[in-house]
Amino acid sequence: MFKTIALTVLAVAAWTTPLLADDKPNIVFILADDLGLGDVSYCAKAIQNQEPLVSTPNIDSLAAQGLWFTDGHSATALCAPTRYAVMSGNNNYRSYAPAGVWSTFAPTAFKEGEVTLGTVVRDAGYSTGFIGKWHLGGDFYVPGTKEIYRGAKSGDLIEKVDVTRWIGGGPKYCGFDYDFTAPCGIQGPMYLFYENQRWSPWADDSEIIFFNEQSAKNPKDVSDKGPGLGDSNWDTREVGKILSSKAVDFIQSGAKSDEPFFLYYCSPMVHLPHCPTDEFDGRKVKGSSVTAHLDMLADLDMQVKRIVDALKASGEFENTLIVFSADNGGLQDGKATKAIGYQPGGEWNGSKNSPLEGGHRVPTFAVWPGHIKPGITNELAVNQDMVATFAALVGTEIPEGQAQDSNNLLPLLTGKGSFQQRDFFINQAGSRQELMLRKMPWKLIIQSNFKRTSFEPKSLYNLQNDPHEKRNLIDNPEFKTVVGQIFNEYMDIVKSGRPTVPAR
Repeated sequence: MFKTIALTVLAVAAWTTPLLADDKPNIVFILADDLGLGDVSYCAKAIQNQEPLVSTPNIDSLAAQGLWFTDGHSATALCAPTRYAVMSGNNNYRSYAPAGVWSTFAPTAFKEGEVTLGTVVRDAGYSTGFIGKWHLGGDFYVPGTKEIYRGAKSGDLIEKVDVTRWIGGGPKYCGFDYDFTAPCGIQGPMYLFYENQRWSPWADDSEIIFFNEQSAKNPKDVSDKGPGLGDSNWDTREVGKILSSKAVDFIQSGAKSDEPFFLYYCSPMVHLPHCPTDEFDGRKVKGSSVTAHLDMLADLDMQVKRIVDALKASGEFENTLIVFSADNGGLQDGKATKAIGYQPGGEWNGSKNSPLEGGHRVPTFAVWPGHIKPGITNELAVNQDMVATFAALVGTEIPEGQAQDSNNLLPLLTGKGSFQQRDFFINQAGSRQELMLRKMPWKLIIQSNFKRTSFEPKSLYNLQNDPHEKRNLIDNPEFKTVVGQIFNEYMDIVKSGRPTVPAR
């Protein structure tokens, strides 16, 4: 167990085909929601050499064609802050909202003129598309005015905010030519779709209503985030089909163009509420596993299948870089644990929201036929690295002082050029405001507060000797100096504002 710590990097350079200077492949970046290493059967079979407890054949098939990162991470252990980091290439402490932008109606954390995941690719001549869950704030008018609404995000807001048009702060602001967006995914408290900044009605007779358990067609669609504005026809069970259908349309349109395309696909699966559809393209979903939570893995798996099938049908699969990751670790599921021994982090301790490895070590792999050799690497990768990686791939220069925590993985993926490893890794957990600095073999967890005005060492683990993080060494006097050194280094890095990745 935990042999992944000692895995050596498989040779990449000897296999790749030449990449011409003007060769710009399409890019598809798939970000799953609340997906842990215990949720992908490929991880159990290929990495842990164990019998899988779940079944994700389409994700498995794709992963087997690419480079799998055993040390692949989400930027944080929670949704919204990770999405900021992925889009900006910056750690969250650089944002005005270091704990994340959670309200649909909050100001965007992205600064005008700074690079984003969308702009670095768009500026290289790509057609760019965003499809799926946003969860990064936005601007909507107060009805009958030009005033931006900044009030409550839940409740009956029909008279308080005009949600028919998304004025600013959405995907277009971040460099996406096309978007089909669910501002909150499936979790609410807004239950609406937008296409190119305008409300996209679910059906011809759709109305914007106060969406609660009394008005929803399926009361279970109202998540624990509460009721709010929604489409009268909203049905969470069908969201995966709708989003993946839009992804297929975007791929088919892009394939007909002379320009390469970039699709950032943010699936809201497998987040709560767990409302599985009966079937998905002929595959049984509801009741296919021991819990509704694990049923949703089948929905996500079929979304991936649709995207891959569309690339192959359009003749673009061989000329597409596909990256797969997740916004944080998986969800606890007591019923599944009791029934089949399910653990969201696979062999790692922790789950979503936790500072332990299972909270942010997530399924991560990259596929590009003929350029990335299939295999396994233990090199550290973080999903916020995609800004620098995609910029290097398409030839966009990132200005100094931007995307300061995004590392270029392209040399590692293709075997061309010199890959620069991180010397350390800074990330954060979730709602309990824990921060982490990893400098192997040590990992220090620091307790902070919402405003980041207090900091105190909380836990120290030796990941080499104790990868399951069972032995907290914080109170061991033998390691007092280590704690002080790492804590002081964290504070110096954050206060100085310097980049956390090697110089480009």
